[in-house]
Amino acid sequence: MRFFHILADRFEELAELPAALPAAGFVWIGSGRREFEVHREAMQAFLQRGAGGAIVDLHVSDLLNNQLPSHFEDTSWYDMLVFRRLATTQAGKALFVDENHGTLASARRALESIDTSPVGFAVFDRVLITVHPADCQVREFFAQRLTQHSHESDLRGTARLPANPADLMLRMVNHMVDSYLDLRRLLTRQLSTLQAELLNPKSRFDDWQVLLASRDALHMLEDTCEDQRSAIQEWIDALDEWPPETDPGAQRERELLRVRSRDVLEHIERVLAHVRRLQQSAEAAVQMHFSALGHRTNDIMRTLTVLTAIFMPLNLVTGIFGMNFDFIPLIHASTGFWVTMGIMAAIAIGLGSYFWRKRYLGTHVRP
Repeated sequence: MRFFHILADRFEELAELPAALPAAGFVWIGSGRREFEVHREAMQAFLQRGAGGAIVDLHVSDLLNNQLPSHFEDTSWYDMLVFRRLATTQAGKALFVDENHGTLASARRALESIDTSPVGFAVFDRVLITVHPADCQVREFFAQRLTQHSHESDLRGTARLPANPADLMLRMVNHMVDSYLDLRRLLTRQLSTLQAELLNPKSRFDDWQVLLASRDALHMLEDTCEDQRSAIQEWIDALDEWPPETDPGAQRERELLRVRSRDVLEHIERVLAHVRRLQQSAEAAVQMHFSALGHRTNDIMRTLTVLTAIFMPLNLVTGIFGMNFDFIPLIHASTGFWVTMGIMAAIAIGLGSYFWRKRYLGTHVRP
């Protein structure tokens, strides 16, 4: 658990949870889920003293729930947002040979490396509480980034620090949405590997479990993105219902929150559109696979039919000369066998040439 004090031009980490709120700025408490569960009584007491009220028990249970979908709820003294991140584990980033090649085994492990754990936000007027999974790097990333912005503010005199807890929450949510880039590359390579196996004419693809798992993963990601979109849309609706500000600086901060919220919503829409394109691509690959199988089957049946048509007159000739009659032309002649063989060869060559010109024996069928 880490504690930070954020001012307009300064960002500092606190050694422990302060006894009371500082006179200016706001406090950010970044906690792991287990740490939040252990220290929630101390945080509740801190919020009761300085933030106008503690987090209600139902929302505490939501913040501790690892399976909760993205959603938004508000009260009169704080807002709560649960946002499921889209990420991949470190093991999933090194599964492929290069940017374009992989194997079915790596594709299976890529699906297993997708992580959609929730991150919880409790947004007060001057306090932000974030509850992260154990392996989430969002807190460390923003602690380092805000420290860098604080140093730049000291050197250049320009502040890039968040103005309030809601601003910091939206920055973190936007970062989690943009981190989908790594997952997008992983999914694209995984699906490209499956498509290559499906469409390879020399491959006998039979690992349908991977394909079904891929489709289920894409459906899960689509549901996750839709929940994210609904949560952010509800946040935007709640933001519009906030009491109007009379101070010009506060009005500007409110408008910046609206702009950043709409930007986050737009990014989620892009992610959702990409997931749906991947779904369409996977479905198209399956359809093309079965079309290719049908085409190859038709080629085989056409070839067998042509060979049958060629050998049918030859069987007729051999059947005629095999009839039990005393006199059959050429049967008693010394050259009868060779004449008959020549006729049969001429018939076979003639029919073969005819079917070849019609492309019944080629790789393409004449329309």
